[in-house]
Amino acid sequence: MKKSARKKNFWHWAGIALAMAMGLAIAGQGLAQDRNHIKKTAADPQRPAYHFLPVKNWMNDPNGLIQFNGDYHLFYQYNPNGASWANMSWGHAKSKDLVHWERLPVALLPDQPYDRYGVFSGTAVNDSGTAAVIYTCISSPDFRKEGQCLAQSRDMVRWEKYSGNPVIAAPPRGLRTVGFRDPYVWNQDGRWNMVVGSGIRDRGGAILLYRSKDLRVWEYAGPVAVGDIRKNGRMWECPSFFQLGKKWVMIVSPMTGRTIYFVGDFKDDKFSPDFQEELDLGGSLYAPQVFKDDQGRSVMFGWLKENYWLASRRGWQGVQTLPRVLTLGADNRLNFEPAREVESLRGKKFRLEDIKAGPGSGGVIKEAKGDALEIFAEIEVREAAQAGIKVRASPDDSEQTLIYYDRAGERLVVDRSRSSRDPAAKTPMRSAPFKLAEGETLKLRIFLDRSVVEVFANSRVVMSSRIYPARADSLGLELFSTSGTMRVKSLDIWEMTPIW
Repeated sequence: MKKSARKKNFWHWAGIALAMAMGLAIAGQGLAQDRNHIKKTAADPQRPAYHFLPVKNWMNDPNGLIQFNGDYHLFYQYNPNGASWANMSWGHAKSKDLVHWERLPVALLPDQPYDRYGVFSGTAVNDSGTAAVIYTCISSPDFRKEGQCLAQSRDMVRWEKYSGNPVIAAPPRGLRTVGFRDPYVWNQDGRWNMVVGSGIRDRGGAILLYRSKDLRVWEYAGPVAVGDIRKNGRMWECPSFFQLGKKWVMIVSPMTGRTIYFVGDFKDDKFSPDFQEELDLGGSLYAPQVFKDDQGRSVMFGWLKENYWLASRRGWQGVQTLPRVLTLGADNRLNFEPAREVESLRGKKFRLEDIKAGPGSGGVIKEAKGDALEIFAEIEVREAAQAGIKVRASPDDSEQTLIYYDRAGERLVVDRSRSSRDPAAKTPMRSAPFKLAEGETLKLRIFLDRSVVEVFANSRVVMSSRIYPARADSLGLELFSTSGTMRVKSLDIWEMTPIW
């Protein structure tokens, strides 16, 4: 080896060692400080108790979801230095069961010339026993120089960035792209496939396809899908693209605050969707990611944004959804269920059966109340115009959140118009198309976690919202209906065990 080559090699490995040492030192300092911060945030009435979030600071997109050597790993966009969006890094946690998490040191920091302005979203894969992550690296202060980079680890703690980064330095030549980020990678028939979120000017959001034999050298295969700018925005972020049964599912987040999914066929490097739907119309979910676990389940996490403009003053922002398992229904549309592991959080249970409730009939549930609950209600709507349950209600109803089926409008509604008396909280009403078949009961599965509400209706619709009640006594529950009587066949309520 020539002297110049040896010198270059020395400084390469010295740089990696220094970066790793700095990262571990910073992480060690942070973990010590976390213990003090936990005490401070434990009393925060808005901070979720059984959803995942860091001890402090900003969090957004889930990244690199993977089950590796038996452990589930959740990486996420993270600012190690504050509770606002900046210094994008990869936070990291692991779990045996998808619900109880061990926080780990920050996995990736923006410490190289090619990613100095951000380690953005990406995917994790198992490369013959070595964990590999492929992420978007930002090399310009205006965030316009986006490439795709590779890092690897054998122990899921110490990460080495590839010396040849970026593995894809820029978007394809000749394509007038809008954005180029958030790679989603999978292996099919012994070949690596990558889709990257993008957009084509004056046409709409686009998903670009690449292929590789070794995760290092990538060949562009063309746009796998291109949207309509008038319907679905000019750029698509955070794609997940995976096979489910005989169909393929593509989930994207247009830069309009929405998340949509398509179901269709993937053939000859082109995706042909049969239809599209909104993934979650609760107003808070963005940038979800899906991965396959060892049981073959398609599991999804998503970022629940804050709708509270003073949120950063609390020292934390952002929370992840509960893990959701996706399946295809008989109509080839997505169905959603909380992962069964969530049931391990259930504590004390309360149950009622065969309850009739109507306008003014007094459906208050005196025996149960709280801000960290799971609720399952099976309801015969009958002639009621609206039928559902009131949660997080104060004694005088000045604060309340209504979750109900609107029979005439054929919609599921999360009415947040009185969720919070704090004017800093933005909590408008949200609704999603939802129709009960003739004779079908309404099955509501609701998760309350302080400022978080996740609602699953008959497995077909899910709505995730933030509510921010300001009163400490906004803990009440009540069954209600309008313009007619409903029958509640069964009502089960569990107190949920905090994970922190």
